[in-house]
Amino acid sequence: MVINIDNDRLAAWEAFLQAHSVVLRTLEREMDEEQHLPLTWYDVLAWLSHAPDGQMRMQTLADSVVLSRSGVTRLVDRMVSAGLVERQLCPSDRRGWYAVITAKGREAFERARPGHLRGIQKHFLNYLSDDDIKALHRSLYKILEAKGSPFVLD
Repeated sequence: MVINIDNDRLAAWEAFLQAHSVVLRTLEREMDEEQHLPLTWYDVLAWLSHAPDGQMRMQTLADSVVLSRSGVTRLVDRMVSAGLVERQLCPSDRRGWYAVITAKGREAFERARPGHLRGIQKHFLNYLSDDDIKALHRSLYKILEAKGSPFVLD
């Protein structure tokens, strides 16, 4: 079966991928230079800091940061060693574990947050009008909703 996608739609997809890649690489470099914190660590700390009681099940965390279960396990292991996160056994499921942000993790997140937001503004938002932002949000929301993402935010 051959799928034909018109040039405008294919160009939009390619621009989305390229913009995502360029902006993320820039944000990663800035986070590393300014905070000596990998962007993936910041992402984990952000999710945990906004989660109820500062904790998430490991599988939910893996889904939210777009890592495999083994990838998030290794990432959390390194963050545990750094004192930013701890693991707690899930009381209702002895096979499940929570990743829980520590006080040191909250401090690292709060310290890194202003620079990260500045980077988002500088490398992403500055190029988009209010109408662009609304259209982009609406468009991406449709995709997330259609795919049943539990992370759809209004």
